[in-house]
Amino acid sequence: MNLTEKEISYTTTNSYATLNTLSATTKNVWFVCHGMGYLSRYFLRYFQGLSAEENYIIAPQAPSKYYTPPKFKHVGASWLTKETTVKDTENIMRYFDSVLEAEGLPDGINLIVLGYSQGVSVATRYLAKRQLPCSQLVLHSGGIPKELVAADFQYLDASTKVSLIYGTEDDYLKDERIHHEKKRAAELFGNRLQIIPFEGKHVVNVELINGLV
Repeated sequence: MNLTEKEISYTTTNSYATLNTLSATTKNVWFVCHGMGYLSRYFLRYFQGLSAEENYIIAPQAPSKYYTPPKFKHVGASWLTKETTVKDTENIMRYFDSVLEAEGLPDGINLIVLGYSQGVSVATRYLAKRQLPCSQLVLHSGGIPKELVAADFQYLDASTKVSLIYGTEDDYLKDERIHHEKKRAAELFGNRLQIIPFEGKHVVNVELINGLV
């Protein structure tokens, strides 16, 4: 068998979803990256408790859609796998660039970047690769990519807040794993970091999100 794996480039189209309206009353713009198995329009439901006048939320859509178990009737999506991770990351970074370009956010806006579960990996990679200024970075129940180092985030302003949020009963973050993630976050973000555990499983904590602003 003479198997050859080849590579091409082509133009593709992807959606994203927003909540509320960007206006003169907007104080905070959120760029929120959902976890595996979500669609962006449904992920936005977790942000409905924020003031609609003051908060505008942008939810990019992971590109790889699939039918979710156990009944395989509902559709979810995934950002990355261990297969061709570097190339897929580059594609996602360019997609994020296009989303922010399309939104045309005003200079000096209070930008909050949030990643939930698998979304932590793409959110942190995007900040590191694009050196994107933000007022807050929220790492909710996910893992920080192994290749990222403290130097990747030295550009962040000293006032930038970084929150590590996790459930104490999270099946995906056992004691050893959460100890590792806390250590990694402290190494990368230093004094900017605040660690916020809550009693609960691998779920989006709406109350804590609402309390960030």
